[in-house]
Amino acid sequence: MADSSPQTPTDAAPTDRPSSGAELVASIHQNAGNRGKTRNLRPLVRLVPYLLKQKGTGAAMIAFLLLSAAATPAMTFVAKQLIDQGFGSRNIAVLNGWFMVLGGVALVLALATALRYYFITRMGERVVADLREDVFAHILKLDPAYFLKIRTGEVISRLTADIQIIETLVSSSISIALRNLLTFVAGLIIMSFVSPKLTLLVFCVFPFVLVPLITFGRQVGRATRDTQDAFARAVGFASESLDALETVQAFVRESFTQKRFDEGVEQTYRTSVGRMATRATMTAMVITLVFGGIAFVLWLGAQDVLHGRMSNGTLVQFVMLAILTGGSVANLNETWGDVQKAAGAMMRIDELLLSEPGITTPAHPLTLPVPARGEIRFQDISFAYPSRPDQLVLDGFSLLVKPGETVALVGPSGAGKSTVFKLLLRYYDYSSGIIELDDVDIRKADPKAVRERLSLVAQDAALFSGSAEDNIRFGRADATDTEIRVAADKAQARAFIEALPEGFKQPLGERAKSLSGGQKQRLSIARALVRQAPVLLLDEATSALDAENERLVQIALNEAMSERTTLVIAHRLATVLKADRIVVMEAGRVVDIGTHDELVSRGGLYARLAHLQFNS
Repeated sequence: MADSSPQTPTDAAPTDRPSSGAELVASIHQNAGNRGKTRNLRPLVRLVPYLLKQKGTGAAMIAFLLLSAAATPAMTFVAKQLIDQGFGSRNIAVLNGWFMVLGGVALVLALATALRYYFITRMGERVVADLREDVFAHILKLDPAYFLKIRTGEVISRLTADIQIIETLVSSSISIALRNLLTFVAGLIIMSFVSPKLTLLVFCVFPFVLVPLITFGRQVGRATRDTQDAFARAVGFASESLDALETVQAFVRESFTQKRFDEGVEQTYRTSVGRMATRATMTAMVITLVFGGIAFVLWLGAQDVLHGRMSNGTLVQFVMLAILTGGSVANLNETWGDVQKAAGAMMRIDELLLSEPGITTPAHPLTLPVPARGEIRFQDISFAYPSRPDQLVLDGFSLLVKPGETVALVGPSGAGKSTVFKLLLRYYDYSSGIIELDDVDIRKADPKAVRERLSLVAQDAALFSGSAEDNIRFGRADATDTEIRVAADKAQARAFIEALPEGFKQPLGERAKSLSGGQKQRLSIARALVRQAPVLLLDEATSALDAENERLVQIALNEAMSERTTLVIAHRLATVLKADRIVVMEAGRVVDIGTHDELVSRGGLYARLAHLQFNS
């Protein structure tokens, strides 16, 4: 029968994290939908070192960009010659020759455009991969105190949605912007030579096209963000409902859930229809104005052709140049929005990269002695969580744990038991006092070296996607298959693992959801045992086990504890009756120490807790 005794939460630091995968997904979608722009382009300077690493790829991209930019106006010149020299000559050979030139220019344009796309995309993918790796590596260095100030969903969103925006900029927008800028400049210069008068008229037409383009473009942008927001809410609710599908069905709330989701989808649809209507209006107006302007310029040019002031080919060339130049301006407006959005994304990523962990390796770290003894000493430790600086969680806490000794920490919730583990693991720094591991101040040692000597079994077994073998080997990367199976056997996990279709190789799904709570806990214990660290930290390690498995695992843990120093946090006093010493904590202080019998005989806090548990 599974243990059903009430579990009181340990005294952990307050967090603002999503409590489930659904909330995380919803947070990512919501944050992605709200990504804003900024006119401050300075954050994009951060990308320069990444771009400089790709000098060869960048040089090839620029070369083919220039070639494709030159080939585009060259097409207009060839078109002019085709009309004036080809058709005008009435000579088939001359006409065929100019058609061959046109085909050659088109081939050059096609190859240059394809290679430009290949190199810019390749460079963008490499830059984004390097940036994403650096950001994630930096996130792993941040201590838990940082995540008290920011939601985990926001961090993941910066790692995904924001970097995706930067990828769009680097792999396409920059290239498109440069190509259109070159086309615009080259087009204006050539147009000025072809017909200064018509060029001036084109400048007069431009404002009539740009004003509605910019005005409606902003409306489309707002409508797009509204659509993204509505979609994010619908997806977030769907994810939350699917994550709790059993609860939905248990309370027969399928119709209610369906209605809520349908309302979200319909709102998304209505917002999207409004966006499409605005975009359609903008498209119709711009096309009308553009072609109206072109028709007007063409009409004026036709007058010059009829009066012999311009050739047919020159008029065609000018119209083609006007279309290319006008199109480049419209595209530049769109890419400018991408640049601003990428600057905003880079600003948010910078906030991560510029965040410094509170726990860092000293400039000259002390080396922990070898072989390890496993002695731990807390001396007059005072500590408050950053989110509650005025509320001491530990207040003058002192304790000496001798090598090989098993010491249990008991007391009411909020007494500071879990905080003792957090400080020993260097998750947080304490305001006063000293903690020593084998006579070395842990603040003067490398935090990783300290953690390598500790092995943790937490109350909430944090497992990963992958197989049972992968999760156990997470405790020690070089563990052999034999050591993994021995650890699983000691944790009473081998039987249920081998009963899986693929045994130790069986994928367990996200967070090992295919396992029961007790199975997850036993797998977590196996992971801690395979680590073979000199200090074992057990935070309610058997809380999720039924009575029979708890007895078996306790036997395994007793064997493991006999070989190393062990600190145990326990609410159920039955699990620590055989501890060498039991430390009673209250309000962040040690109020009593002794064996079970000694503490009961004194009639203090422990005696009251024991009376409540054992008599009930």
